Amino acid sequence: MTTRVIIVDDQAMVRAGFAALLAAQSDIDVVGDAPDGVQGVALSRRTHPDVVLMDVRMPEMDGLEAARQLLDPPVGVVHRPKVLMLTTFDVDDYVYEALRAGASGFLLKDAPPADLISAVRVVAAGEALLAPSVTRRLIADFARRPAPRKDRGALRLNGLTPRETEVLELIARGLSNQEIAEALILAEQTVKTHIGRVLAKLELRDRAQAVIFAYESGLVAPGER
Repeated sequence: MTTRVIIVDDQAMVRAGFAALLAAQSDIDVVGDAPDGVQGVALSRRTHPDVVLMDVRMPEMDGLEAARQLLDPPVGVVHRPKVLMLTTFDVDDYVYEALRAGASGFLLKDAPPADLISAVRVVAAGEALLAPSVTRRLIADFARRPAPRKDRGALRLNGLTPRETEVLELIARGLSNQEIAEALILAEQTVKTHIGRVLAKLELRDRAQAVIFAYESGLVAPGER
């Protein structure tokens, strides 16, 4: 199945370079590009891509607001693409807010070509591109914020089994599926099944939102090991 992609970035060379690289893949179809968030949202609404590569900093409308509009569309708009944020630095202040808005992850613009291709495929498959370095940034951000209310999300957490709760905690600490499998002495496929159930029960889009939920609900606190 072909993955439809649009590229939203204010640098023409970036758009052209990414488009050429992705279009060379037999399973990826670049259906358009736009130089700012306003045009990017309009293009997405017209072309219905599976994945939007979205720059963070752009004129007219930045990538964060554009992501919000695409992921929380007005009544009558049913299409919600996966959004993969593009950034120059992994310390970009918008990374956390973009994930909270529902973005499926972020990618550095200077990442190797193979990483870009892989990222599009991962996000299109419904998974989150959340590297341990991003998880550490999320944890650091929570550490600077007031302590979360312990009762927030408690009722939703009560719907998880003890094993699912363990899996959620390890996701929030930045462990990969393989690392979770090793820690809990489970098959990796079993871990994937547990993660799917956690996301379904908590009504979360992906792994990125699972990390945020774990901290905001008080299940995990910054600094805990």
